[in-house]
Amino acid sequence: MSDHTKASGPIPFRNPGWAGNTGSFDLTEAQVRGDDFVGVRPPDGGHPSGAPSYPYMKADKAPDAPLFEGPYRERFEKILTRYPETRAALLPTLNLAQELRGHISPDTMREVAVLLDLPEAYVRGVTSFYTMYNKKPVGRFLIQVCTNISCNLCGGDEVLAAFLKHTGTELGATSSDGDFTVMEVECLAACGTPTAVQINSRYYENVTPDGVPAILERLRARGE
Repeated sequence: MSDHTKASGPIPFRNPGWAGNTGSFDLTEAQVRGDDFVGVRPPDGGHPSGAPSYPYMKADKAPDAPLFEGPYRERFEKILTRYPETRAALLPTLNLAQELRGHISPDTMREVAVLLDLPEAYVRGVTSFYTMYNKKPVGRFLIQVCTNISCNLCGGDEVLAAFLKHTGTELGATSSDGDFTVMEVECLAACGTPTAVQINSRYYENVTPDGVPAILERLRARGE
């Protein structure tokens, strides 16, 4: 009998996702996976070459914060230096706005259009095209559960149901405590380690329904 077959029939193969060290560095699985972010991500973006590429979904959001002041203004200026025209800087500018405010409202679209000297309709069209931009407020933790082919075959629907159950919310809605918004999404590009879940800017792999309560407890306890 195959290792992946029981008397009741085939069961999904689950990739453990960790093959040990394959290089010269003595690293643990947690270190390789980046279980904890290393160092501090400065609001000003650090070196200009990396300023456009920072993660943009954080737990703490300021919907009424101005665009952009202080270190965020510095980061915005650095972003502009990386592109030949302001239109090309639209996506990282929207990322920065969402990092700060948590979502991209019509007012934010209007402000970004002014900052980049672009038609408001163009900014609105780009923002509405990409699902990565939240058009309405979300919880401190945006939980995105993949239910595409690989994850679906390995229990993605059940994982999604578990997140909804344990957060006490409905799909696309925010929990009463303001902590969690749960969404169903397409491929998260982690097909080898299903079910994949993205929470804010962090990936969780091989997620099972039984593991959902521990993930939520960690989020509540550590706030990240």
